[in-house]
Amino acid sequence: MFIRSHAPISLLALTVRAVLALAILCPALAIAGPCMPLDALQPPHANTTDPTQPFYIDTSGLSGSGVMPIHDPHNPLYPPATDLPDATLPPLTKNGNYILGPTHTLPAEWNNTQPAQGRFIRLTLSSSPKSGYNPGIARDEAEPCATGVRNMSTSHAGDPSRLDVPGAHPAPWHRSVDIYIPPHTPTDHPLPFLIFGDAGDDGIYPGHDLFSLVDAHIKAHRIPPMVIIGVGSGGGDAQGSERGREYDTMSGDYADWVEAHILPLVEAKAHLHLSHNPDDRATMGFSSSGAAAFAMAWFRPTLYHRVLAYSPSLVNQQWPYNPALPGGGWQLHSPWAGTPQAIPPHPGAALIPASPRLPLRIWYEMGDQDLFYPVHPMPDGMHDWVLAGENLARVLAAKGYAYQFIISRNAQHVDGPTIDQTLPEALEWLWRPNPTPRHN
Repeated sequence: MFIRSHAPISLLALTVRAVLALAILCPALAIAGPCMPLDALQPPHANTTDPTQPFYIDTSGLSGSGVMPIHDPHNPLYPPATDLPDATLPPLTKNGNYILGPTHTLPAEWNNTQPAQGRFIRLTLSSSPKSGYNPGIARDEAEPCATGVRNMSTSHAGDPSRLDVPGAHPAPWHRSVDIYIPPHTPTDHPLPFLIFGDAGDDGIYPGHDLFSLVDAHIKAHRIPPMVIIGVGSGGGDAQGSERGREYDTMSGDYADWVEAHILPLVEAKAHLHLSHNPDDRATMGFSSSGAAAFAMAWFRPTLYHRVLAYSPSLVNQQWPYNPALPGGGWQLHSPWAGTPQAIPPHPGAALIPASPRLPLRIWYEMGDQDLFYPVHPMPDGMHDWVLAGENLARVLAAKGYAYQFIISRNAQHVDGPTIDQTLPEALEWLWRPNPTPRHN
Protein backbone atom coordinates (compact mmCIF):
# COMPACT_ATOMS: atom_id res chain seq x y z
CA MET A 1 0.00 0.00 0.00
CA PHE A 2 1.59 3.22 -1.16
CA ILE A 3 0.40 6.74 -1.93
CA ARG A 4 -0.17 7.53 -5.60
CA SER A 5 0.23 11.26 -6.13
CA HIS A 6 -1.57 13.63 -8.45
CA ALA A 7 0.19 16.16 -10.67
CA PRO A 8 1.25 18.90 -11.13
CA ILE A 9 4.42 17.79 -9.43
CA SER A 10 5.08 20.16 -6.57
CA LEU A 11 6.19 19.09 -3.14
CA LEU A 12 3.35 21.01 -1.53
CA ALA A 13 0.80 19.22 -3.72
CA LEU A 14 2.38 15.89 -2.88
CA THR A 15 2.31 16.79 0.80
CA VAL A 16 -1.41 17.61 0.88
CA ARG A 17 -2.28 14.40 -0.94
CA ALA A 18 0.07 12.38 1.24
CA VAL A 19 -1.74 13.57 4.36
CA LEU A 20 -4.91 11.89 3.11
CA ALA A 21 -3.23 8.50 3.51
CA LEU A 22 -1.26 9.08 6.70
CA ALA A 23 -3.54 6.79 8.66
CA ILE A 24 -2.17 3.96 6.53
CA LEU A 25 1.46 4.91 6.15
CA CYS A 26 2.70 6.92 9.11
CA PRO A 27 3.53 5.31 12.46
CA ALA A 28 2.39 6.92 15.67
CA LEU A 29 4.48 8.01 18.61
CA ALA A 30 4.05 6.03 21.79
CA ILE A 31 2.70 9.11 23.59
CA ALA A 32 -0.02 11.16 21.94
CA GLY A 33 1.03 14.65 20.93
CA PRO A 34 -0.85 17.74 19.77
CA CYS A 35 -2.52 17.93 16.38
CA MET A 36 -0.18 19.36 13.74
CA PRO A 37 -1.74 21.52 10.98
CA LEU A 38 -1.22 20.43 7.40
CA ASP A 39 1.18 23.25 6.60
CA ALA A 40 3.43 22.10 9.45
CA LEU A 41 3.85 18.76 7.69
CA GLN A 42 5.56 20.31 4.67
CA PRO A 43 9.10 18.83 4.52
CA PRO A 44 11.51 21.72 5.09
CA HIS A 45 13.98 22.80 2.44
CA ALA A 46 13.28 20.02 -0.07
CA ASN A 47 15.70 20.26 -3.00
CA THR A 48 13.75 20.15 -6.26
CA THR A 49 15.97 22.55 -8.20
CA ASP A 50 19.69 21.83 -7.79
CA PRO A 51 20.94 18.38 -8.87
CA THR A 52 24.45 19.18 -7.61
CA GLN A 53 23.25 19.41 -4.00
CA PRO A 54 22.29 16.58 -1.63
CA PHE A 55 18.86 14.93 -1.70
CA TYR A 56 17.81 16.28 -5.08
CA ILE A 57 14.27 15.26 -6.10
CA ASP A 58 14.20 14.72 -9.86
CA THR A 59 10.84 15.71 -11.38
CA SER A 60 12.05 15.76 -14.99
CA GLY A 61 10.06 13.65 -17.43
CA LEU A 62 6.86 13.77 -15.35
CA SER A 63 3.59 14.71 -17.03
CA GLY A 64 0.89 16.74 -15.29
CA SER A 65 -1.96 14.81 -16.89
CA GLY A 66 -3.85 11.92 -15.42
CA VAL A 67 -4.53 10.80 -11.86
CA MET A 68 -0.88 10.20 -11.01
CA PRO A 69 2.43 11.47 -12.33
CA ILE A 70 3.16 9.86 -15.70
CA HIS A 71 6.78 9.22 -16.55
CA ASP A 72 8.05 9.88 -20.05
CA PRO A 73 9.92 6.68 -21.01
CA HIS A 74 11.91 8.75 -23.53
CA ASN A 75 13.11 11.22 -20.92
CA PRO A 76 16.62 12.08 -22.22
CA LEU A 77 18.02 11.32 -18.78
CA TYR A 78 16.85 7.70 -19.09
CA PRO A 79 18.82 5.09 -21.04
CA PRO A 80 17.52 4.51 -24.60
CA ALA A 81 14.66 2.04 -24.97
CA THR A 82 12.92 0.35 -27.88
CA ASP A 83 9.25 1.19 -28.45
CA LEU A 84 7.28 -1.97 -29.13
CA PRO A 85 4.17 -2.02 -31.33
CA ASP A 86 1.05 -2.07 -29.21
CA ALA A 87 0.29 -5.55 -27.79
CA THR A 88 3.79 -6.74 -28.77
CA LEU A 89 6.35 -8.20 -26.34
CA PRO A 90 10.17 -8.05 -26.35
CA PRO A 91 12.05 -10.76 -28.27
CA LEU A 92 13.03 -13.78 -26.20
CA THR A 93 16.57 -13.75 -27.55
CA LYS A 94 17.40 -10.13 -26.70
CA ASN A 95 18.48 -8.10 -23.68
CA GLY A 96 17.86 -4.42 -23.09
CA ASN A 97 15.20 -1.79 -22.42
CA TYR A 98 11.72 -1.95 -23.94
CA ILE A 99 8.55 0.15 -23.82
CA LEU A 100 5.21 -1.66 -23.95
CA GLY A 101 2.28 -0.10 -25.75
CA PRO A 102 -0.77 1.06 -23.78
CA THR A 103 -3.11 -1.85 -24.66
CA HIS A 104 -2.43 -4.81 -22.40
CA THR A 105 -4.29 -7.63 -24.07
CA LEU A 106 -4.46 -11.09 -22.58
CA PRO A 107 -2.07 -13.35 -24.52
CA ALA A 108 -3.16 -16.69 -25.93
CA GLU A 109 -1.25 -18.62 -23.28
CA TRP A 110 -3.88 -17.70 -20.69
CA ASN A 111 -6.78 -18.67 -22.96
CA ASN A 112 -5.26 -22.08 -23.55
CA THR A 113 -4.47 -22.97 -19.94
CA GLN A 114 -6.43 -25.53 -17.97
CA PRO A 115 -7.04 -25.44 -14.22
CA ALA A 116 -3.87 -26.40 -12.36
CA GLN A 117 -3.56 -30.18 -12.21
CA GLY A 118 -0.64 -30.55 -9.81
CA ARG A 119 -0.33 -31.06 -6.08
CA PHE A 120 -0.98 -28.02 -3.87
CA ILE A 121 0.11 -27.83 -0.22
CA ARG A 122 -0.56 -24.89 2.10
CA LEU A 123 1.31 -24.51 5.35
CA THR A 124 0.75 -21.94 8.08
CA LEU A 125 3.67 -20.50 10.03
CA SER A 126 3.69 -18.33 13.14
CA SER A 127 6.50 -16.50 14.88
CA SER A 128 8.27 -18.54 17.52
CA PRO A 129 11.82 -19.04 18.82
CA LYS A 130 12.30 -21.68 16.11
CA SER A 131 10.77 -19.80 13.17
CA GLY A 132 13.27 -16.98 12.68
CA TYR A 133 12.40 -13.27 12.62
CA ASN A 134 11.25 -13.63 16.21
CA PRO A 135 9.81 -11.45 17.54
CA GLY A 136 8.27 -9.75 14.55
CA ILE A 137 7.64 -6.02 14.14
CA ALA A 138 4.43 -4.02 13.85
CA ARG A 139 3.75 -0.32 14.18
CA ASP A 140 1.06 1.87 15.68
CA GLU A 141 -0.66 4.01 13.08
CA ALA A 142 -1.08 7.75 13.05
CA GLU A 143 -4.14 9.25 14.72
CA PRO A 144 -5.83 11.77 12.40
CA CYS A 145 -7.17 15.08 13.67
CA ALA A 146 -9.80 17.41 12.26
CA THR A 147 -7.20 19.82 10.87
CA GLY A 148 -4.09 17.69 10.52
CA VAL A 149 -2.56 14.61 12.05
CA ARG A 150 -1.30 13.50 15.46
CA ASN A 151 1.78 11.41 16.13
CA MET A 152 3.39 11.48 12.70
CA SER A 153 6.79 9.92 12.14
CA THR A 154 9.50 12.24 10.84
CA SER A 155 12.84 12.15 9.13
CA HIS A 156 15.91 12.11 11.33
CA ALA A 157 17.21 15.60 12.10
CA GLY A 158 19.39 16.76 9.22
CA ASP A 159 18.89 13.61 7.13
CA PRO A 160 15.64 13.22 5.15
CA SER A 161 16.74 9.76 3.99
CA ARG A 162 16.43 8.31 7.51
CA LEU A 163 12.93 7.78 8.90
CA ASP A 164 12.38 7.67 12.65
CA VAL A 165 9.58 5.19 13.46
CA PRO A 166 8.96 5.37 17.22
CA GLY A 167 5.63 3.59 16.80
CA ALA A 168 7.35 0.32 15.82
CA HIS A 169 7.23 -2.40 18.44
CA PRO A 170 7.65 -6.18 18.77
CA ALA A 171 4.65 -8.20 17.60
CA PRO A 172 3.88 -11.76 16.46
CA TRP A 173 3.41 -12.65 12.80
CA HIS A 174 1.46 -15.31 10.93
CA ARG A 175 1.82 -16.31 7.28
CA SER A 176 1.06 -19.01 4.76
CA VAL A 177 3.54 -20.93 2.62
CA ASP A 178 2.14 -22.39 -0.60
CA ILE A 179 3.83 -25.26 -2.43
CA TYR A 180 2.84 -26.28 -5.95
CA ILE A 181 4.22 -29.41 -7.62
CA PRO A 182 3.10 -29.61 -11.27
CA PRO A 183 1.84 -32.96 -12.62
CA HIS A 184 4.45 -35.52 -13.69
CA THR A 185 7.21 -33.64 -11.88
CA PRO A 186 10.03 -36.15 -11.26
CA THR A 187 11.08 -36.56 -7.64
CA ASP A 188 14.12 -38.77 -8.15
CA HIS A 189 16.55 -35.85 -8.39
CA PRO A 190 16.86 -32.30 -6.95
CA LEU A 191 14.35 -29.98 -8.61
CA PRO A 192 14.56 -26.41 -9.86
CA PHE A 193 12.21 -23.99 -8.14
CA LEU A 194 10.79 -20.49 -8.30
CA ILE A 195 10.08 -18.79 -4.99
CA PHE A 196 8.00 -15.63 -4.71
CA GLY A 197 6.97 -13.28 -1.92
CA ASP A 198 3.66 -11.62 -1.08
CA ALA A 199 1.92 -14.96 -1.59
CA GLY A 200 -1.19 -16.39 0.04
CA ASP A 201 -4.76 -15.15 0.22
CA ASP A 202 -3.60 -11.79 1.56
CA GLY A 203 -0.86 -11.37 -1.03
CA ILE A 204 -0.71 -8.72 -3.74
CA TYR A 205 -0.15 -10.86 -6.86
CA PRO A 206 -3.00 -9.57 -9.11
CA GLY A 207 -2.58 -11.83 -12.15
CA HIS A 208 -4.31 -14.96 -13.41
CA ASP A 209 -3.52 -18.45 -12.10
CA LEU A 210 0.27 -18.73 -11.97
CA PHE A 211 0.13 -22.47 -11.32
CA SER A 212 -1.92 -23.25 -14.42
CA LEU A 213 0.49 -21.17 -16.51
CA VAL A 214 3.43 -23.12 -15.11
CA ASP A 215 1.66 -26.38 -15.98
CA ALA A 216 1.20 -25.26 -19.58
CA HIS A 217 4.75 -23.94 -19.93
CA ILE A 218 6.28 -27.16 -18.61
CA LYS A 219 4.11 -29.26 -20.91
CA ALA A 220 5.22 -27.12 -23.88
CA HIS A 221 8.89 -27.36 -22.79
CA ARG A 222 9.07 -23.58 -22.40
CA ILE A 223 10.43 -23.93 -18.85
CA PRO A 224 11.92 -26.93 -17.04
CA PRO A 225 9.88 -28.99 -14.57
CA MET A 226 10.02 -27.12 -11.30
CA VAL A 227 8.41 -26.49 -7.93
CA ILE A 228 6.66 -23.17 -7.21
CA ILE A 229 6.89 -21.81 -3.65
CA GLY A 230 4.87 -18.80 -2.49
CA VAL A 231 5.74 -17.26 0.88
CA GLY A 232 3.39 -14.83 2.57
CA SER A 233 4.75 -11.64 4.09
CA GLY A 234 5.00 -11.08 7.81
CA GLY A 235 2.34 -8.37 7.75
CA GLY A 236 2.03 -4.61 7.47
CA ASP A 237 3.85 -2.44 4.96
CA ALA A 238 6.94 -0.22 4.66
CA GLN A 239 9.03 1.09 7.55
CA GLY A 240 8.18 -0.29 10.96
CA SER A 241 6.41 -3.40 9.63
CA GLU A 242 7.47 -7.04 9.42
CA ARG A 243 6.88 -7.02 5.65
CA GLY A 244 9.14 -4.00 5.28
CA ARG A 245 11.76 -5.41 7.61
CA GLU A 246 12.02 -8.61 5.59
CA TYR A 247 11.60 -7.36 2.03
CA ASP A 248 13.19 -3.90 2.01
CA THR A 249 16.31 -4.70 4.01
CA MET A 250 19.25 -4.77 1.62
CA SER A 251 21.20 -7.76 2.88
CA GLY A 252 21.21 -11.53 2.60
CA ASP A 253 19.07 -11.91 5.73
CA TYR A 254 15.83 -12.82 3.96
CA ALA A 255 17.57 -15.32 1.67
CA ASP A 256 19.20 -16.88 4.72
CA TRP A 257 15.84 -17.10 6.49
CA VAL A 258 14.31 -18.81 3.46
CA GLU A 259 17.23 -21.23 3.29
CA ALA A 260 17.05 -22.11 6.98
CA HIS A 261 13.29 -22.05 7.66
CA ILE A 262 11.31 -22.37 4.41
CA LEU A 263 13.11 -24.68 2.00
CA PRO A 264 13.71 -27.52 4.51
CA LEU A 265 10.02 -27.33 5.45
CA VAL A 266 9.01 -27.52 1.78
CA GLU A 267 11.21 -30.56 1.21
CA ALA A 268 9.85 -32.32 4.30
CA LYS A 269 6.15 -31.63 3.62
CA ALA A 270 6.26 -32.22 -0.15
CA HIS A 271 8.63 -35.23 0.03
CA LEU A 272 11.05 -33.92 -2.58
CA HIS A 273 14.52 -32.43 -2.88
CA LEU A 274 15.23 -28.91 -4.11
CA SER A 275 18.26 -28.10 -6.20
CA HIS A 276 21.24 -26.31 -4.66
CA ASN A 277 22.47 -25.17 -8.07
CA PRO A 278 21.85 -21.37 -8.23
CA ASP A 279 21.03 -21.67 -11.95
CA ASP A 280 18.06 -23.85 -10.91
CA ARG A 281 16.72 -21.26 -8.45
CA ALA A 282 14.62 -18.20 -9.33
CA THR A 283 13.18 -15.43 -7.15
CA MET A 284 10.09 -13.39 -7.99
CA GLY A 285 8.28 -10.54 -6.28
CA PHE A 286 6.01 -7.51 -6.48
CA SER A 287 6.78 -4.05 -5.10
CA SER A 288 8.76 -4.62 -1.87
CA SER A 289 8.87 -8.38 -2.39
CA GLY A 290 10.37 -7.52 -5.79
CA ALA A 291 13.15 -5.70 -3.93
CA ALA A 292 13.58 -8.83 -1.83
CA ALA A 293 13.90 -10.91 -5.02
CA PHE A 294 16.81 -8.69 -6.07
CA ALA A 295 18.41 -8.80 -2.62
CA MET A 296 18.20 -12.60 -2.47
CA ALA A 297 20.21 -12.91 -5.69
CA TRP A 298 22.56 -9.95 -5.29
CA PHE A 299 23.64 -10.70 -1.72
CA ARG A 300 23.48 -14.50 -2.08
CA PRO A 301 24.58 -15.25 -5.67
CA THR A 302 25.67 -18.73 -4.61
CA LEU A 303 21.98 -19.45 -3.95
CA TYR A 304 20.06 -17.63 -6.74
CA HIS A 305 20.86 -16.58 -10.30
CA ARG A 306 17.43 -15.65 -11.72
CA VAL A 307 15.24 -12.67 -10.77
CA LEU A 308 11.76 -11.63 -11.97
CA ALA A 309 10.08 -8.55 -10.45
CA TYR A 310 7.13 -6.24 -11.05
CA SER A 311 7.43 -2.64 -9.76
CA PRO A 312 10.32 -3.62 -7.46
CA SER A 313 10.87 -1.11 -4.64
CA LEU A 314 14.51 -0.38 -5.49
CA VAL A 315 14.17 2.81 -3.45
CA ASN A 316 15.05 3.92 0.07
CA GLN A 317 12.57 1.82 2.03
CA GLN A 318 15.08 0.00 4.25
CA TRP A 319 14.29 0.06 7.96
CA PRO A 320 15.82 -0.15 10.51
CA TYR A 321 18.35 2.35 9.22
CA ASN A 322 21.74 0.91 8.27
CA PRO A 323 24.59 3.46 8.22
CA ALA A 324 26.62 1.09 6.06
CA LEU A 325 23.93 1.37 3.35
CA PRO A 326 22.08 4.64 4.07
CA GLY A 327 20.15 4.58 0.78
CA GLY A 328 18.76 1.06 1.15
CA GLY A 329 17.64 -0.49 -2.15
CA TRP A 330 18.42 2.74 -4.03
CA GLN A 331 22.10 1.94 -3.54
CA LEU A 332 21.93 -1.18 -5.66
CA HIS A 333 22.09 1.14 -8.68
CA SER A 334 22.75 4.73 -7.54
CA PRO A 335 24.75 6.58 -4.88
CA TRP A 336 23.08 7.66 -1.68
CA ALA A 337 21.50 11.01 -2.58
CA GLY A 338 23.21 12.75 0.34
CA THR A 339 26.61 12.36 -1.37
CA PRO A 340 26.26 12.98 -5.11
CA GLN A 341 29.97 12.35 -5.71
CA ALA A 342 30.26 9.21 -3.58
CA ILE A 343 33.32 7.12 -4.41
CA PRO A 344 33.95 3.52 -3.23
CA PRO A 345 34.45 2.46 -0.51
CA HIS A 346 32.29 5.29 0.81
CA PRO A 347 29.15 3.79 2.46
CA GLY A 348 27.03 5.88 0.10
CA ALA A 349 28.44 4.31 -3.07
CA ALA A 350 26.27 2.29 -5.46
CA LEU A 351 26.80 -1.46 -5.20
CA ILE A 352 26.37 -2.84 -8.73
CA PRO A 353 28.66 -0.35 -10.52
CA ALA A 354 31.39 -0.92 -7.91
CA SER A 355 31.30 -4.74 -8.09
CA PRO A 356 32.29 -7.42 -10.61
CA ARG A 357 29.39 -8.72 -12.66
CA LEU A 358 27.52 -11.58 -11.04
CA PRO A 359 26.06 -14.51 -13.05
CA LEU A 360 22.50 -13.18 -12.72
CA ARG A 361 19.64 -13.13 -15.23
CA ILE A 362 17.14 -10.37 -14.50
CA TRP A 363 13.68 -9.45 -15.85
CA TYR A 364 11.76 -6.55 -14.30
CA GLU A 365 9.01 -4.05 -15.12
CA MET A 366 7.82 -0.60 -14.04
CA GLY A 367 4.59 1.16 -14.98
CA ASP A 368 4.78 4.67 -16.46
CA GLN A 369 2.43 5.69 -13.60
CA ASP A 370 4.39 3.85 -10.94
CA LEU A 371 4.97 5.24 -7.47
CA PHE A 372 6.55 8.60 -6.72
CA TYR A 373 7.18 9.81 -3.15
CA PRO A 374 4.69 7.68 -1.24
CA VAL A 375 6.32 8.28 2.16
CA HIS A 376 5.55 11.87 3.08
CA PRO A 377 8.33 12.80 5.53
CA MET A 378 11.22 11.64 3.28
CA PRO A 379 12.11 14.25 0.62
CA ASP A 380 15.34 12.37 0.04
CA GLY A 381 15.61 12.04 -3.75
CA MET A 382 15.35 8.26 -3.53
CA HIS A 383 11.60 7.53 -3.79
CA ASP A 384 10.87 7.42 -7.52
CA TRP A 385 10.17 3.85 -8.61
CA VAL A 386 10.54 4.47 -12.36
CA LEU A 387 13.75 6.45 -11.98
CA ALA A 388 15.10 3.61 -9.85
CA GLY A 389 14.26 1.13 -12.60
CA GLU A 390 15.88 3.30 -15.25
CA ASN A 391 19.02 3.80 -13.18
CA LEU A 392 19.25 0.06 -12.62
CA ALA A 393 18.92 -0.59 -16.36
CA ARG A 394 21.79 1.80 -17.03
CA VAL A 395 24.19 0.06 -14.63
CA LEU A 396 23.12 -3.45 -15.68
CA ALA A 397 23.83 -2.57 -19.31
CA ALA A 398 27.19 -1.02 -18.43
CA LYS A 399 28.23 -4.22 -16.64
CA GLY A 400 27.01 -6.51 -19.42
CA TYR A 401 24.25 -8.28 -17.48
CA ALA A 402 21.65 -10.49 -19.09
CA TYR A 403 18.53 -8.45 -18.40
CA GLN A 404 15.27 -7.11 -19.78
CA PHE A 405 13.74 -3.94 -18.38
CA ILE A 406 10.16 -3.12 -19.36
CA ILE A 407 8.43 0.20 -18.86
CA SER A 408 4.73 -0.27 -19.47
CA ARG A 409 2.59 2.57 -20.78
CA ASN A 410 -0.84 3.07 -19.21
CA ALA A 411 0.27 1.05 -16.19
CA GLN A 412 0.30 1.67 -12.46
CA HIS A 413 2.13 0.04 -9.56
CA VAL A 414 2.08 -3.79 -9.76
CA ASP A 415 -0.24 -3.46 -12.74
CA GLY A 416 -2.47 -6.53 -13.20
CA PRO A 417 -3.07 -6.20 -16.97
CA THR A 418 0.67 -5.75 -17.55
CA ILE A 419 1.45 -8.84 -15.49
CA ASP A 420 -1.06 -10.92 -17.43
CA GLN A 421 0.34 -9.63 -20.73
CA THR A 422 4.01 -10.21 -19.94
CA LEU A 423 4.33 -13.07 -17.45
CA PRO A 424 4.10 -15.98 -19.92
CA GLU A 425 7.02 -14.69 -21.97
CA ALA A 426 8.91 -13.31 -18.95
CA LEU A 427 8.97 -16.77 -17.35
CA GLU A 428 10.33 -18.29 -20.53
CA TRP A 429 12.98 -15.57 -20.89
CA LEU A 430 13.95 -16.01 -17.24
CA TRP A 431 14.74 -19.71 -17.65
CA ARG A 432 16.84 -19.42 -20.79
CA PRO A 433 20.53 -20.38 -20.42
CA ASN A 434 22.58 -17.77 -18.65
CA PRO A 435 25.87 -16.70 -20.27
CA THR A 436 29.12 -16.98 -18.35
CA PRO A 437 29.94 -13.51 -16.97
CA ARG A 438 33.04 -11.59 -17.79
CA HIS A 439 34.79 -10.00 -14.84
CA ASN A 440 34.40 -6.23 -15.05
